[in-house]
Formats: sequence, structure tokens, C-alpha cells
Amino acid sequence: MDVWLWYARFFRSRADAATFVSAGRVRMFRAGVESRLDKPSRSVRPGDELIFALSGRVRAVRIIAMGARRGSAAEARTLYDILEESEPQDT
Repeated sequence: MDVWLWYARFFRSRADAATFVSAGRVRMFRAGVESRLDKPSRSVRPGDELIFALSGRVRAVRIIAMGARRGSAAEARTLYDILEESEPQDT
């Protein structure tokens, strides 16, 4: 999980992604079943849907590819489809 979030460029480091997942801040939908992820080592696969809040926005994405490395932003964008993204919340 943490590796995929890092490859997809949602986080600057893999450690940041692992901390985020460990805090239970990611929900995953697989085959219609929702689960809250709390282990960075949890496996994900194409077709899984993730929902998480990051930088004041709620993001919902569907994994379409796993990726083999952390590439450019354009390459990272090919790893997922955006299902929904909220506007930033002013605090």
C-alpha cells in the first residue's frame, strides 16, 4: 500500500505514506467490501478503490496499474483514475 501511494506520487516519501496508512487514514473498497487500512504492507491490486483525505481534500481513486518504479508525474497519473475529489476546505 505505502509503495503504491508513493509510486502514484500522493506522498513525497515512502515513510510519509507508511505513516499515513498506519494511522488508519485510508479506506479501501474491494469487491464491494469496505475496509480501513492500517498496515502499510497491505497489498492492493488493480480495481481496488481508495478513499483518503490529503491536503484538505477527500480523494477517491481506482487503481488501474501497479507501477514498477516512481516515475514522473505523468507516469504516476497513469496508475489511477480519479473517482471523486473534493475542493480544499478552509480552516
